[in-house]
Amino acid sequence: MAGSEMARGLRAEDSASPAPLWSTDFRLFFTARTTSLLGDAMLPVAITAAVLGAGYGASGVGYALAALVAPFAALIIFGGVLSDRFGARRLMVVSDAARLVFQMALALLFLMGTPRLWQILVLLAFVGAGSALFQPGVASITPRVARDVQKANATLRIAESVTLVLGPSLAGLLLAVSSPAVVVALDAVTYAVSGACLFALRAVPMGPGTARDGAPSFGADLVEGWREFTARTWLWSVIVVFMLWQLAGAGPTTTLGNSTLVTDYGASTFGLVMSSLGAGSVVGGLVAIRLRPRHPLRAGALSMTVWALMPLGVGLGLSAPLVALCYGVSGIGAAFWIVMFHTSVQTHVPQDVLGRVHAYDAAGSLVMKPVGQAAAGPLAGVVGTVPLLFVSATMAVLTCLLLLAIPAVRGLRRVER
Repeated sequence: MAGSEMARGLRAEDSASPAPLWSTDFRLFFTARTTSLLGDAMLPVAITAAVLGAGYGASGVGYALAALVAPFAALIIFGGVLSDRFGARRLMVVSDAARLVFQMALALLFLMGTPRLWQILVLLAFVGAGSALFQPGVASITPRVARDVQKANATLRIAESVTLVLGPSLAGLLLAVSSPAVVVALDAVTYAVSGACLFALRAVPMGPGTARDGAPSFGADLVEGWREFTARTWLWSVIVVFMLWQLAGAGPTTTLGNSTLVTDYGASTFGLVMSSLGAGSVVGGLVAIRLRPRHPLRAGALSMTVWALMPLGVGLGLSAPLVALCYGVSGIGAAFWIVMFHTSVQTHVPQDVLGRVHAYDAAGSLVMKPVGQAAAGPLAGVVGTVPLLFVSATMAVLTCLLLLAIPAVRGLRRVER
C-alpha cells in the first residue's frame, strides 16, 4: 500500500515539454551560486587548519566556526528585509564584495604572522553576516532567471551536493601544497567570481523588482514578512514540524552519527559515507528534475521517510558498505524534499515579499539544529548513543507522518511561476 501511495504521490502531472533552463542569465546565476557554495564548503577546512596552526587549539576552532555561523542565523531575517527593500541582486553583489574584503584581510593577517584570536573571530563574524545578506536573494532570484523553477532548484541542489563533497577535498589538497593563509585567500576569490557573475545578470534589476508605495519602515517590512509567512498554513506548519526534526532527528544524528563513524569505523569510512551522502543528494536532484508531482509537499514528505535510514544504519552497527548505502538513500530522499519545498515557496509566495518569507523559513529551519547538536552529547552519556540514534530515526518518520497529517501540506498543489 505504501508503495502505491508513494507512486501516486510522485506521479507526473503532465507530459508537456519543460521550458528551456540554460539561458544566459541562469548560466551566470548558476556559476555565481556554485562558486559561492564551493567557497563555503572549503572555508571551514581552511579556517580549522589556520586556527590550529596559530596555536589556538580545538577550543579556538570551535569559537571560530561559531563566529562564522552565529551571525548568519541571527541576521538572516534582517537580510530578507534588506533584500526586498533594496533588491536581491544588489544586496548579493554587496555581500560578495564585503566577504571578499574581510576574508582577504583575514588571509593577510595569517600571512603576516599569528593574528590574535579576537581578530580572527571579528573578521569571521563579518563574513557570516555577509552570508546572511546573500542567502535571501537566492530564493528571490531563482524564479526570475528560470522559467522552470523546479528544474532550476533541482539543478542548484545537484551543484550544492557536488560542492559539499569536492570543497573539503579541494581545501585539503591545497593545504598539502600551500599554507592555510593561501587557501583562505583563494577561497575569498570565489566571492569575486560570484559577485562578477551576479553583476552581469540582466534579467534581474539591481533595485527592487516591483515599485513600493511610500517608504515603509524597517519594522513595518519585518511585520509584513511575518504576516505573509504566517498567512500560509502549509508554510509555517512545515517549519514548526521541521524544528522538531532538527531538535530530535538531524541534530543528534549529525553529532552522534559522525562521531560514531569516526571512532568506530575510522576516518576513511567516514569519508566514504559522506561521499555516498553527497552522491545520493545528486541522484535526488536528478529525480527532482524528472518528476513533477501534483502535490509537491506530499511527495517530498513521502521521500523524506527514507532519511531515517541514516541514524538507523549507524545505530544498528551495520557494515561500512551498508551504512554508506543508508546514507546514500537518505541523501536521495532529503534532496528531493528540499527541491519540492523550495519550489513551493518560490512559486506560491509573491515576488516582492519572497526574500523576507524565505528568511523566516530559513531561520526557523535552522534555530533548533544547534540545540539538538549540543544536547546530543550529554543525553548520549545518560541514555547511550545507540538508543538516541534509534530515537532520531523514529522522530524522522514521525516528522513525515505529521507533515502528511496536515491538510494544507499534503493538499498543496504545484503551480507554475
